[in-house]
Amino acid sequence: MNGIDPGWLPPEVFRPLGTRRVLVRGSGPLVDTVRREVSDACARFGGQIVHDGPRDLLLETADGGPAGEEEGFTVVREDGTTTVTASTGHGLLHGLFEVVRLGEAAFSGAFPREARRPATALRMLDHWDNVAVHPVMGQVERGYAGGSLFWRDGRAREDFARVRAYARLLAACGINAVCVNNVNVHEAEARLLTDRIGDVAAIAAELRPYGIRTHLAVTFAAPVVLGGLSTADPLRQEVREWWAGAVRGVYAVIPDFGGFVVKADSEGRPGPFAYGRGHADGANLLAGALAPYGGTVHWRAFVYDHRQDWRDRGTDRARAAYDHFAPLDGEFADNAVLQVKHGPMDFQVREPVSPVLGALTRTRTAVEVQATQEYTGQQRHVCWLGPMWSEVLRFRPRGEDGPSVGGSARDLVAVSNVGDDPFWTGHPLAQANLYTFGRLAWRPDADPYRVLDEWIGLTFPSAPRRLADGLHAVLDGSWRTYEKYTAPLGVGFMVQPGHHYGPNVDGYEYSPWGTYHFADRDGVGVDRSAATGTGYAAQYAAPWAEVYESVARCPDELLLFFHHVPYGHVLRSGKTVIQHIYDTHFEGVEEAEEARRVWAGLAGLMAPARHRRVAELFEEQVRGAREWRDQINSYFFRKSGVPDERGRTVY
Repeated sequence: MNGIDPGWLPPEVFRPLGTRRVLVRGSGPLVDTVRREVSDACARFGGQIVHDGPRDLLLETADGGPAGEEEGFTVVREDGTTTVTASTGHGLLHGLFEVVRLGEAAFSGAFPREARRPATALRMLDHWDNVAVHPVMGQVERGYAGGSLFWRDGRAREDFARVRAYARLLAACGINAVCVNNVNVHEAEARLLTDRIGDVAAIAAELRPYGIRTHLAVTFAAPVVLGGLSTADPLRQEVREWWAGAVRGVYAVIPDFGGFVVKADSEGRPGPFAYGRGHADGANLLAGALAPYGGTVHWRAFVYDHRQDWRDRGTDRARAAYDHFAPLDGEFADNAVLQVKHGPMDFQVREPVSPVLGALTRTRTAVEVQATQEYTGQQRHVCWLGPMWSEVLRFRPRGEDGPSVGGSARDLVAVSNVGDDPFWTGHPLAQANLYTFGRLAWRPDADPYRVLDEWIGLTFPSAPRRLADGLHAVLDGSWRTYEKYTAPLGVGFMVQPGHHYGPNVDGYEYSPWGTYHFADRDGVGVDRSAATGTGYAAQYAAPWAEVYESVARCPDELLLFFHHVPYGHVLRSGKTVIQHIYDTHFEGVEEAEEARRVWAGLAGLMAPARHRRVAELFEEQVRGAREWRDQINSYFFRKSGVPDERGRTVY
């Protein structure tokens, strides 16, 4: 679309398809989308839509698609024809974009019939967009890419061209759902459920042609805030009736509405605790209202005491989700999905996988990750998160014989990193995170580096080897580079309070939010062992409980998350903790400087505006990395009194 960055769908990637003879068979709105995409490609590149006779590509809805699979498709090439078959238009749309990803390979030689289907039912982006600009959090909470795609000046935007382009990008990487407003539901956002549902319906109409279902974040207190009731008690009949009526009104205008996302009894948001009820009571109330229409409620498990006393070393924010939800396993309705952050804290650059994901064997779960880089550079630093997410999704909470996180989750959810910035994600290279999330949500066991190859090939078609190699050089190890120059060995945070950008080692050390490192003159880290600490390690099943309980067996990268150790403690790498801190922070800055140098050498191989934006952001990344290095190293030098064995400057 004119004036809109094409992301990973520039016109050139349609050339292989658009030069062929293509037959599209089937009917329905999504098949119409497929036909329109093919028609546009053929008009641009000289191909032809045919109605019979010889063809190079057949896209059809028929009984030959994967049985019982709405979004799956099969692809085969034989006798000079590539055939994509799906049982529904949704599957055919995914099949079309598979052909686009394959490029010329889709029309070369022959390959056997292969079924492709998503491993997860729902692959959703949660937008933390506010309808009205919040006085503290702005238009998009934890958003680093400009304003909202959906809302402006307290109402839905009048021009939805970018929303249509966005839906197309999401469909092309496998995402099938979007929650269009902030989980922290303020007054203006609350009204989207009732008298302003027309605004939501207008957005849904733009997302629907690409198979994207619309979800809405709602406040648990809606019966009081919107309905004038005196209570939101989930066991009261009038409350159930109010929700049933509200849901009926939603489906009257959005028949394919996906459901609700709810943050309740968390960070001051209202919830069932106010009435002496539990989370299962609250979730099941909304699930019951949605069930007749096929909707789901995604109930977030991010629940903890954010008013704790820092003097109390027995209270542990990491324990909270397990303590709240593990006892409720099996009590949630079938269409209630417990949405669990991938780590027990809050999207840190390094955390263990949440034990909740191994404890809930009779509850449908969604794994929540954060594409918007709140704690990983806020889209001012390059930090490709594919390797981290892949580690989480491949983790087996109940040992090698048990299922992986990605294999047992019903849904995968990411906090969106998109805004109305010309490059969608602020930092053009942060688009790689959005694309990678969609592809890993479709197939959690996929190799993230092959996914990155896909993104590079689509975003920069016909890229010379020097450009592709350069992009890999700055992206492949960027997560570990960021980890090196920020908080060490899994201890987390050490950020400026509030906005969370830049270093402040003690920023949350005496905070009621409960994020501590307990550094003193003798050592650093949080004792989360069962023997002497908070007991968090015991929330894991074997063998992980034993691994994390033991200082000797705990992985180096998580040591300070689980244990308080002396600065002279020798890691499994052979280095002391204090020397590891010094070395990694110097290395991280050097790697950021090298990435900046590599990027500078790619000038002339892409659009000047894109190169210039990234070059400017690399200046900020290097500045920030040096600040992190100097503050972290100086802090621990002053605490420990141990000098850098290599004699480098530590202030």
